[in-house]
Amino acid sequence: MFSLTVRDHMMIAHSFRGEIFGPAQQVHGATYVVDVAFERQELDADNLVVDIGLAASVLKDVLAEFNMKNLDDLEQLQNQNTTTEFMASQVFERLAAAIRAGRLGESAQGMNSLKVTLSESHIAWASFHGKL
Repeated sequence: MFSLTVRDHMMIAHSFRGEIFGPAQQVHGATYVVDVAFERQELDADNLVVDIGLAASVLKDVLAEFNMKNLDDLEQLQNQNTTTEFMASQVFERLAAAIRAGRLGESAQGMNSLKVTLSESHIAWASFHGKL
């Protein structure tokens, strides 16, 4: 299995519902470092997993939906605890849709899976890994 990883970041604000979250029930901010590993069994005809420039550009576009926003205010995330784990799945779903739509080029259709990792700090991160 081959993989190529690109990295970006997003800054968000949000709050959580439920006693389990303690003080994080109040509005607070987070800066996520976002790593996306694009995976495929065989390289494409150009010996690539995916075009790195397209991958970085599409990731930036996906993150723009959330970057510098209060997630509590976004209609599509209403009634959700936007945990790091949940947000990793949201980034995954949007990237998978971009691949299906051809935004990462025709050869990207040969990708098998993606792994999206959001790092809150140097000691805490969460991932969502799934097949395409």
